[in-house]
Amino acid sequence: MQATKIIHRCIFRIRKLKYDSSGRYTVVNASITMDQAKIIFHNVLRLIKGRPLMELLVNCVRWTPYPQLYFANGAVFTARSTQNRGEHLLGNDYDFFSFDEAAFELHPDYVLDEVVAMRLADREGMLDLVSTPKGKNWFYRRAVELSKRPETCYVQQGATLENPHVSREYVERKIRTLSESRVSQNILGEFVDTGDEIISEDLIQKALALSSGLCIPKEGHRYCHGWDLARKVTHTVGVTIDLTSKPYQVVAIERFQGRDWNSVFSAIRKQHKKYGGQVLVDSTGLGDVVLSQVADIGAEGYNFGSGGGKAKIELLTNLQLMHEREEIAYPYFEQVGSDELWSNLQELREATWSDNSACDFMMALALACWTAGRGDRDWTARRVQPKADKI
Repeated sequence: MQATKIIHRCIFRIRKLKYDSSGRYTVVNASITMDQAKIIFHNVLRLIKGRPLMELLVNCVRWTPYPQLYFANGAVFTARSTQNRGEHLLGNDYDFFSFDEAAFELHPDYVLDEVVAMRLADREGMLDLVSTPKGKNWFYRRAVELSKRPETCYVQQGATLENPHVSREYVERKIRTLSESRVSQNILGEFVDTGDEIISEDLIQKALALSSGLCIPKEGHRYCHGWDLARKVTHTVGVTIDLTSKPYQVVAIERFQGRDWNSVFSAIRKQHKKYGGQVLVDSTGLGDVVLSQVADIGAEGYNFGSGGGKAKIELLTNLQLMHEREEIAYPYFEQVGSDELWSNLQELREATWSDNSACDFMMALALACWTAGRGDRDWTARRVQPKADKI
């Protein structure tokens, strides 16, 4: 269907007439890898090859430095990858942008809003997002958002059972053997929680709704902190929780990258001095070296890898349980970096049991929640009275 759509647009150069004077018409099929992007490119060639009238409309095909199909009317169709946050797309402009398997894009906000949107700006081009669902991630949220704007957007879902060219016997056999969630997602084309999410969308929404927002220390309130330390390209993140009453409130978030260890330890001490309370630090691979640097504030360490990895599972299970019990709340928090837009909600939504190695905020939150769950008896005697910053 995408190949047919692309051929139709290249032949008829569908766009506003005021842009036809440019003489060129560009269409791209992009995907998370070049191999994936080439699938539709090859299907376009397959639909053209062997049909004399169609072949007359094509001038040539080039394969380097990337696949390009040149039409006689000036239209050009290419296949590109969105890897490295879409850097291969920069400097180009398009009339029609087909994004295949978009739900699997690792940096969707940056690629779509910072890169793709500007590639379509010159001639008011159209963006077409196509994908098998991947749970209720950003692709699901974008579909919901676009469905509310029928005057400018169109959203459609379909099931494999509707396709007469796919073996119905095979599909029905898969329906009998696959799990219910897999059938809903991969065969019926529905947005479902895949079962691999650590925190489901409904629990994230509850925690968001219960949040009272970030705030400075309050007299008489009790706090604790969780710090996940950076590993090479990841970020150091600190989360501070108000333990005064349930649901526990996330009141402060620190997130940074590229600082030396002295600066990291200084940030940990600063938050402790400001809010007081117990501090739990990720000591994986660093152990006593880290703890010795923050021993003056009574910080403790947590090794994710201890027990053959069971410690990390226990930590995340506790975080999941606190969400289910509505014992934790946090606000939306975002940072705009040099090459990306990051938010805590996006990270939580993307984190799965099988892939969570770069989820720094989630781990810091889990460390803080682990400390909170230990109860008053472990740290009341060591609590430091919080001090509000002078303004």
